[in-house]
Amino acid sequence: MTKIALPNKGTLSDSAIALVKEAGYRCTRTGRELCMTDSENDIEFVFLRPRDIAVYVSQGVIDIGITGRDLNLDALTPAAEIMPLGFGRSTFRYAVPNESTLTPEKLGGLRVACSYPNIVKRDLEKRGVKAHIIQVDGAVEVSIRLGVADAVADVVDSGQTLREAGLKTVGEPVMESEAIVIARSAETADHPQVARFLKRLNGIVLAREYAMIEYDIPVRLLSQATVITPGIEAPTISPLKDPAWVAVKAMTKKKGINAIVDELSDIGAKGIVVMDIRTCRL
Repeated sequence: MTKIALPNKGTLSDSAIALVKEAGYRCTRTGRELCMTDSENDIEFVFLRPRDIAVYVSQGVIDIGITGRDLNLDALTPAAEIMPLGFGRSTFRYAVPNESTLTPEKLGGLRVACSYPNIVKRDLEKRGVKAHIIQVDGAVEVSIRLGVADAVADVVDSGQTLREAGLKTVGEPVMESEAIVIARSAETADHPQVARFLKRLNGIVLAREYAMIEYDIPVRLLSQATVITPGIEAPTISPLKDPAWVAVKAMTKKKGINAIVDELSDIGAKGIVVMDIRTCRL
């Protein structure tokens, strides 16, 4: 039976569980169960602390897991990243007081508070900087105000928490993070059950980026319309009762979809409808 780890709490948990359920797997907990068996798909889901998932996966105790890229890279023995999932996006950055002139290159000999000591250690080593790393769990941004640190390094989403603490980010992001699927090695993805799981998840992730657009267009304007909506390979074109018109269906990126609708309307398309796609394979 394939073992798959899912976050048991935190910002990644709800989104990860929703994605897996949408892919057709049974992984809903009724309480605080640590394990849930999906007998139909011969998979056991194990709910672990997001920070611990990389440890169990890298040691081969769990076949694959969903966690954050930052959490995986902060593990002493990171697992192999198999697939990005497109949610839980954030950056990892250094921050200092607003009035400070410090940059990451000027942190030598100073104190840097963080919850991801291994990421910070490796980054500072690359910069040739020797700083004192102070590990704290949560509320990293208050460390400077309390006199514990001179700078902090933390996951940044909107940056609002840092601004409220009187801090600003400095330097380029250390890394870009998001939810990912990890495995002990890339070869794990070749296991039949794992491969099917990954294909299903990938279908959902892709579907979230695309929409299906349908509309009617005069035949004389068809060439213009298909430039606007070329589809994946080509749009589907169907005849209508009126031979002067055809119906067009095409997949298109959700980003910019309103502009596409405007363009189609401007050239004379009618009955324009945009629909979400639940899953797809490209």
